[in-house]
Amino acid sequence: MKKTWIKKFKTFKSSEESDKQYYLKMSPSQRLDILQFLRESYAKIKKGKKNESSQRLRRVIKIFQQA
Repeated sequence: MKKTWIKKFKTFKSSEESDKQYYLKMSPSQRLDILQFLRESYAKIKKGKKNESSQRLRRVIKIFQQA
């Protein structure tokens, strides 16, 4: 059985700070895994077309030239 932890905060600011600290403790790969899980969950809910972009993160690079 999976346990669920609940924290009670007095302010929204303290709640947001706790969330921030929680995610900062994770490794970058763990955060990307969570992001990919959320993307896949959203795609299942949306039931849109399955294409290559729905299977992985989209990478965009913009190069700006300085004057």
